[in-house]
Amino acid sequence: MPLEFDFEGYVVDPSQWTEKVAEELARHEGIVLTDEHWVVIRFMREYYEQHHIAPDARHVMKHLAEWKGGGKAGRNDLFVLFPYGYVKQACKIAGMRKPRAWSTG
Repeated sequence: MPLEFDFEGYVVDPSQWTEKVAEELARHEGIVLTDEHWVVIRFMREYYEQHHIAPDARHVMKHLAEWKGGGKAGRNDLFVLFPYGYVKQACKIAGMRKPRAWSTG
């Protein structure tokens, strides 16, 4: 079954997402995925599997900080990885449906 996207480019059915899909979506967004991107994306996918919603950006920042060795990760860290914002790029690349009303990017 072909992957279906909404009119803004978000995956309609997150269960159909694969890492290959993420690579293609990232390429479309002009992002070359690094290990740090994958840490964020895989965390988002695990969170989605457990909670059936996309994680709030603060949870992602906390996970990223722990991965970096316990320092602090802030919005700027996410914007370095996803320059057009957490919702616009990270959620899209991780195969999330578009979150309804977030102010995190």
